[in-house]
Amino acid sequence: MDSSRGPPRVRNKAPAPVQISAEQLLREAVDRQEPGLKAPTTRFADLEELHEYQGRKRKEFEDYVRRNRVRLDNWTRYAAWELEQKEFRRARSVFERALDVLPTEVTLWLRYVDSEIKNRNINHARNLLDRAVTILPRIDKLWFKYVWMEETLNNVPGTRQVFERWMSWEPDEAAWSAYIKLEKRYGEFQRARDIYQRFTIVHPEPKNWIKWARFEEENGTSDLVREVFGMAIETLGDDFMDEKLFIAYAKFESKLKEYDRARAIYKWALDRMPRSKSANLHKQHTQFEKQFGEREGIEDVILSKRRVQYDETIKERPKDYDAWIDYARLEETAGDRSRVREVYQRALAQIPPTQEKRHWRRYIYLWIFYALSEELDAQDIDSARDIYAACLKLIPHTKFTFAKIWLLKAQFEIRQMQLTAARKTLGHALGLCPKDKLFRSYIELELKLFAFDRCRTLYEKWVTFNAANTTAWIRFAELERGLDDVARARAIFELAVDQPQLDMPELLWKAYLDFEEEEGEYDRARALYERLLQRTQHVKVWTAYAHFEVNTPSAEEQARADENGEEEGEEKPISEEAKARARNVFERAHKVYREEGLKEERVALLGAWKSFESTHGSAEDVEKVEKQMPRRVKKRRKLAGDEFEEYIDYVFPADDESDAKMSKLLMMARQWKKEQGAT
Repeated sequence: MDSSRGPPRVRNKAPAPVQISAEQLLREAVDRQEPGLKAPTTRFADLEELHEYQGRKRKEFEDYVRRNRVRLDNWTRYAAWELEQKEFRRARSVFERALDVLPTEVTLWLRYVDSEIKNRNINHARNLLDRAVTILPRIDKLWFKYVWMEETLNNVPGTRQVFERWMSWEPDEAAWSAYIKLEKRYGEFQRARDIYQRFTIVHPEPKNWIKWARFEEENGTSDLVREVFGMAIETLGDDFMDEKLFIAYAKFESKLKEYDRARAIYKWALDRMPRSKSANLHKQHTQFEKQFGEREGIEDVILSKRRVQYDETIKERPKDYDAWIDYARLEETAGDRSRVREVYQRALAQIPPTQEKRHWRRYIYLWIFYALSEELDAQDIDSARDIYAACLKLIPHTKFTFAKIWLLKAQFEIRQMQLTAARKTLGHALGLCPKDKLFRSYIELELKLFAFDRCRTLYEKWVTFNAANTTAWIRFAELERGLDDVARARAIFELAVDQPQLDMPELLWKAYLDFEEEEGEYDRARALYERLLQRTQHVKVWTAYAHFEVNTPSAEEQARADENGEEEGEEKPISEEAKARARNVFERAHKVYREEGLKEERVALLGAWKSFESTHGSAEDVEKVEKQMPRRVKKRRKLAGDEFEEYIDYVFPADDESDAKMSKLLMMARQWKKEQGAT
């Protein structure tokens, strides 16, 4: 039962007393291997037996080739057997018969030739190779065999003759290299030079030109090397340029310490080759400048490298305005004004495809940087003015505009002492496409020039254009107050608070209240608070009102202070009347929130009230407020469906007392009704 579940368990896992190594196992396997079968040795008593044996074997071979004439192995074994019997004529006959059947079999030709060479039948071998290369002129093995045999026999003219026949077929590079090596072995450098010239005509690849240049470097002169490189560049042209050729040329010049020549080669090549094909060339140029160049040369290399990178980037994404800006900054760093203008003009030609402002935001900065560059770097004022004009003409102002362009144009005219032109520019902007930023900047300009009448006019147009802009009303009023026209400032505030819609009304009311307080018009300020409370019951309004009352003297107090000759800025103690007014404000607010059931606002108000009493009141006043402070309780309320949620609620003591009184009244009513029913 246990044996069916798997292999038997090994109970004794201790090592065996006699250990057997892997080497011993292999040795025993070899020793026990049975010897292979060997063919019996045939002995012949006389020539008759030998001829009988040969005839029998020939009949077997003939039967083999008769059955399968196209099988090469049958013919080669037949010919090899005849060669063993020293029957050279019969072996040739077998090879010739095989060639009639398989005339394009290269292996057959090579074995036939090898058999003739082995038996020193050189003329037969030469004739065979001549026939072979005539029939199969595109097979390099036959040609290599032919030239090897001729050179082995020290027949150098014959070898050249064979090579010339071979070269007429325009073979691969290996054949030309073998021919050149032959001439180099025998010191015929002029012949090798002529072969290289023919070689580069047949195979004009850059690597072959480099091989020729290295040959001339080893065996010729520097002028010949330069001539070879020059011929290569002229022959290849712009379409077939290769960075390896220029790298080799520059390295050759560097070896000769002709650094200016090498630098010129690198620059000439980099100007004509695309970045995708010259990455290694850029790297070698950088290394060259770091090794042999000066600081300016290294900067030029880095500059040209980055220039090529930017060209590729903008070629892929012509609407990438950030890349254009970086490219222009690069050229500005280089200091070539013609290149700077060219880059900016190319960039400005890439107009956004749609008339949506989000597509124009980065494009506009090209115009800005171009104008600033012309003004500050090139000192060309007329060109900068033309750039601003062209930019403003290009922007579709009916759909959107850019206030920064108008402002930069005006600031440019001011720097040129053309104040009238600056005002015309801003006026044109306000008439064509008014914006808050344009009004604000134009007013700031006129304020610096102390043209207050113009400022008033601009403020009037601003509030007419955008009556909901709180900042415009506040600044208008501050201007009039600064000019000591309080009535006009108050009228502006009144117009502002009467507007049906404002973006930040709280700022306007605060500014109006501060204005009245600073002017000492406390009754007006108090009336303003009352008007504001009619519009909103916010906690901050009530709190500010209370603080205003506690810090503001009444009319009688102000009159007494004037009689006593007290200065307005002198610090005075807070009167009980002011505290009472402030408490009255807090009590009014508490009553309003209590009636409307605004618990959150009520809690915030009590906190502010308690802080007020802690500062200005007595302990009894603080305790009175604390008694009104609520307690926090957790309650549950039902949501949509059967779900409940917990929330924090506030329970006020005053509410508990009123509820208790109401419940006591109800109990008395029930008791009275019960007594009436009993009677």
